[in-house]
Amino acid sequence: MGYVSKRIAGALFVVFGAVTLIFIVLYWLPGDPAQLIAGDDASPALVARLRAQLGSDQPLWTQYIHYIQGLATGDLGRSFATGESVFSRLAAQAPATLELAAFSLLVTVVLGVILGMVSAVHRNDWIDTTIQSVMLALASMPSFWLGILFILIFSVWLRWLPAIGNGSVAQLMLPVATMGLASAGRLAPMVRNNLVEVLDEPFVATLRAKGLLERAVLYQHVLRSALIPTVTLLGVIVGELLGGLVVIETLFARQGLGRIIAEAIGNKDIPMVQGAVLFFAVVYVTINLFVDLSYRWIDPRIAL
Repeated sequence: MGYVSKRIAGALFVVFGAVTLIFIVLYWLPGDPAQLIAGDDASPALVARLRAQLGSDQPLWTQYIHYIQGLATGDLGRSFATGESVFSRLAAQAPATLELAAFSLLVTVVLGVILGMVSAVHRNDWIDTTIQSVMLALASMPSFWLGILFILIFSVWLRWLPAIGNGSVAQLMLPVATMGLASAGRLAPMVRNNLVEVLDEPFVATLRAKGLLERAVLYQHVLRSALIPTVTLLGVIVGELLGGLVVIETLFARQGLGRIIAEAIGNKDIPMVQGAVLFFAVVYVTINLFVDLSYRWIDPRIAL
């Protein structure tokens, strides 16, 4: 089996493991979905009938087998709370979540790489110290606290940007800045340290001795050699961004999959949570699969 086939098989195993784990965790969460739907004053007969309709009266393994059979046919089930199709609800909310995640990742990469490069070129002077201090502060600050700070400054005090909602670029800016800046705070030091290590390599001195411009040395040779550890960290950051969507979408009152998960957990809406987790797991493993495959493009010496 080739490298690509092994990575795809590993990705499928991770998705299957995530789906199985979340199924078991949700099963053991306190609370009865049928009781939540029927209300506290509902009769035991009504609650029992709802359990039978939802299938929650069946043993764990029976429910699990039925769920896997549904996945095999593309059926994610129906929401316990609303009765709507899980797939339809996720499909309607996914674009808002992917928009937020994509722009946050863009901010992370652009700022992280640029500031890391500037810091490496000006290492050990005041520019390097300033950038590292700011990035350390951003990386150390919890995303919800950074988001609250941005809301306080840009929405409450300055009244420049709206604090909540979807639909406009202005409403996207604060949540993107919250997620992107915090992640850039982790990426920039990695870029800086990798570049500093490569800049000290003998081949860089040889390139300079041959008369290559400093810009050509940095962009054509040094940056590419320093990319592999950076790309690896970027795969981890993508997972953190996806995990942080629950907090950020709730904080900024945005529609999206993160907010759906938060609401569904509160209602013990098991099919909805499972569907959203499956979506995030597929996105995460797909991105990390591309990260692994990109190593060969970055460094042709790596055999796949």
